[in-house]
Amino acid sequence: MNIQAHWQRLGALAVLLFPLSLLFRLVVALRRGLYRVGLLRTWRFAAPLIVVGNITVGGSGKTPLVIWLAGYLREQGFKPGIVSRGYGGKARNWPQQVRADSDPSVVGDEAVLLAQRAHCPVCVAPDRPAAVRSLLQHTDCDIVISDDGLQHYAMGRDLEIVVIDGDRRFGNGLMLPAGPLREPLSRLRSVDLVICNGAAGGGEFAMKLRQPQVYPLSGDAPASGIERFAGQPVRAIAGIGNPQRFFDMLGAHGLQVEAHAFADHHAFRAQDLTFDSAIPLLMTEKDAVKCRRIHNGEAWVVSVDAQPDAPFIHRLNMALAQLPPASKK
Repeated sequence: MNIQAHWQRLGALAVLLFPLSLLFRLVVALRRGLYRVGLLRTWRFAAPLIVVGNITVGGSGKTPLVIWLAGYLREQGFKPGIVSRGYGGKARNWPQQVRADSDPSVVGDEAVLLAQRAHCPVCVAPDRPAAVRSLLQHTDCDIVISDDGLQHYAMGRDLEIVVIDGDRRFGNGLMLPAGPLREPLSRLRSVDLVICNGAAGGGEFAMKLRQPQVYPLSGDAPASGIERFAGQPVRAIAGIGNPQRFFDMLGAHGLQVEAHAFADHHAFRAQDLTFDSAIPLLMTEKDAVKCRRIHNGEAWVVSVDAQPDAPFIHRLNMALAQLPPASKK
């Protein structure tokens, strides 16, 4: 049983690690307190900043929401840009401005996906305030979205949106390492909006993923509905925070799934994509940005788009109206 499965229950491992969770909770509280009183510096920026993050470890659906949010902000007349950590990137110098054709091994897989799908400037750096400053210096963005970074308190923010995984929720409710929580559940009371990728609970808004589309990894044909594979056996790979959600989604659309899960941000090799039998190979968009460089055979990319509910959009509009305007450079 992997650690994610252990975090879903109050078992022996959780009891064993509980003292370390108490210590972790103390460190988290102390660190946040130091930022509150100013002993650790929080940087403010020339444009308002929206953080889209979570309080648990693992995938929750942040990236589809960030892509949706970038498009929505453009529709409202903003010029959005996105910053991210660039997890997995091995660049020698940071920050890095990311393009749709950037090397994911240099800047990170999620950053390349964001540049491809969000159609706006993207900048990454482990030092998030540095990424924000670089983004604003080199582009005409007037609002910034941070993909993750809820716990990066050195980065000043004007709006906080937390995304919850509707399947796993908060697991056993314990903090790391006994449970999946990065911060205590009480942190949700201080954020601006809480949205659930699935069925929403009290005080939460809901979002759903629209009907998935598939397109060839080679990019030589337009996207079509995933129903083209309904009733067929397919092989699915996923190196994301919650691979099972991807496999379950395929199964829910009538596909007979042979699942192959990998660690989040897995550095795929050609042998990972080599199989004995010739059945269709499907993968997530995040995995596709890496696999496209190493796989010449037939494979399909599954594309999903987030759709928040109307009450969320209404509250978001209210919050956007309260944001400070971007200052002149």
